Amino acid sequence: MSDIHSSVNTEYAADWLDVPAARRRFERAAASTAGVDALAREIERRMAERLELIRIAPDSILDAGCGLGAGSAMLRKRYPQARVIGVDSACRVLRQAVLSRSFRTRVRQFFSDGAPLSICGDICDLPLTTGTISMAWSNLALAWTPEPMRAFGEVARVLAPGGLLMFSSYGPDTLKELRAAFANADASAHVHPFIDMHDLGDMLVASGFVTPVMDMETVTLTYASFEGLSRDLRLSGQSNAARDRARGMLGRGRFSRMRAAYEAARKDGRLPATIEVIYGHAWRGEPRVAKDGRAIIQLKMPVRRSLKQR
Repeated sequence: MSDIHSSVNTEYAADWLDVPAARRRFERAAASTAGVDALAREIERRMAERLELIRIAPDSILDAGCGLGAGSAMLRKRYPQARVIGVDSACRVLRQAVLSRSFRTRVRQFFSDGAPLSICGDICDLPLTTGTISMAWSNLALAWTPEPMRAFGEVARVLAPGGLLMFSSYGPDTLKELRAAFANADASAHVHPFIDMHDLGDMLVASGFVTPVMDMETVTLTYASFEGLSRDLRLSGQSNAARDRARGMLGRGRFSRMRAAYEAARKDGRLPATIEVIYGHAWRGEPRVAKDGRAIIQLKMPVRRSLKQR
């Protein structure tokens, strides 16, 4: 995420992210993420609260970008009748999730009908059959997707008509203090771009979803030092993976200018780190195009009524 760019529209550049580099960062962080993922778990909890307002009894759930599986575990507990399928592009993260379970748990789950299923795959190219999923859940994975429009399209494809998508992502103001501080050092990208809430809503509709509900909130984390923020970003795998990032060391002079600019934002003795969190949910609409490419037109036939003669 950091060493993170600005609001974009549906013409969002699909090549801004160095995907292999991002994947490597998450895989290296897999062993330590559990200790520094408090923000992701809190956003997950707030997303789960929104499920209280939705009446749904899914029999299959996709956890897109499942990571170490905390969200999948929550979903299995909430919907014990559903099969939860976790998909993540970082295979080593999935392997770490399995190894973190006790041997007894792994054996029990292996012989259980409700055993967790984890698949290494990309949210933009889901290895799932069309129309087979009742509900899709994705916590912050879109923030690491270079083609969110394509990701929405893939989720729409695997969802059955009437299926629910619930997701979260970062908004454009995420780490705005860090972005501003780095702007005092050089013109390179140090903070990733994040998509505006309204643009995500437009993408949902264009991808075949209906009645989208979008909302946003701002969370401010505070740190005693810049090193604390840098450590959290690095250990959680959310370090800069933009294609146009500067290679090599920042340099003492540029680092000092960045550090001084960030220190100017200190409040009550703490350094702020703004996180703009976007939440959204929508329902999979009826398909508009048949498999052969022809448009599907809904026709309503008039109701014939019989009249009794007196």
